[in-house]
Amino acid sequence: MALDRVPRKVGIVGYGRLGQSLVSHLLTQGPELGLELVFVWNRDAGRMAGSVPPSLQLQNLAALGERHPDLVVEVAHPKIIQESGAEILRYANLLVGSPSALADQATERQLLEASHHWGHAVFVARGALWGAEDISRLDEAGGLQSLRVSMATHPDGFRLEGPLATMRSTGPRAVLYEGPVRGLCPDAPRNSNTMAAAALAAPSLGFDRVIGVLVADFSLKNMHVVDVELSGPPGPTGRSFTVHTHRENPAEPGAVTGSATVTTFWRSLVGCCQLPSKPGIHLC
Repeated sequence: MALDRVPRKVGIVGYGRLGQSLVSHLLTQGPELGLELVFVWNRDAGRMAGSVPPSLQLQNLAALGERHPDLVVEVAHPKIIQESGAEILRYANLLVGSPSALADQATERQLLEASHHWGHAVFVARGALWGAEDISRLDEAGGLQSLRVSMATHPDGFRLEGPLATMRSTGPRAVLYEGPVRGLCPDAPRNSNTMAAAALAAPSLGFDRVIGVLVADFSLKNMHVVDVELSGPPGPTGRSFTVHTHRENPAEPGAVTGSATVTTFWRSLVGCCQLPSKPGIHLC
């Protein structure tokens, strides 16, 4: 069934594995859903040759306004959000695939200001975060006291920077980082997006009080494992409400994005196209 507004014009920023999947879905399934792909941009334009029709290739990201998109989907790198996110919001709603970018307070502030100024929404893809809506509802009700998100995979699946890039595992399983999500995002910008999504789902805790744990596990050659643990304040008996989810996501060896996350992202794209253009940051 087509969406109410036909067509919704969509632009894709980034043409890695996730971007390629979204482009394929938009070209094959988009028309019946009322979605039209109007451009694809990639920092290395040569990567699009032979697979993206020349008419859809955008050579200059600054010229995206000429394609009149309703939604721009970022699946490239947090730097794109930090450098161009506010400008994108001048022309369209923005679906952020790299929410680790928002750990930078200046970036989050700029996006919020641009969102309210231009009347466009900032959507954040939940990605591999299981139970995002439940976390948000519990947080809104004042019942969330702690939230901890752990991600474990083979070291080949990490794209680390700064001090974390020089760390070496001394055994089959090693904790590379454990602490506030804000401290992890700059050094693991592509491996902390699930944790960043959790911080945005629980604004009462945010990036400074949601705990992120990054684990290198040599046994997980084709798997990303995400554990989410949360608790509420003690009840009348003194015991606290607790939830622990364990998600095993198949992944190609060395891949940053798990297979199930690719499917989830497509659903986020379709879902946020059905939502009103309400200023602010919204999980989708």
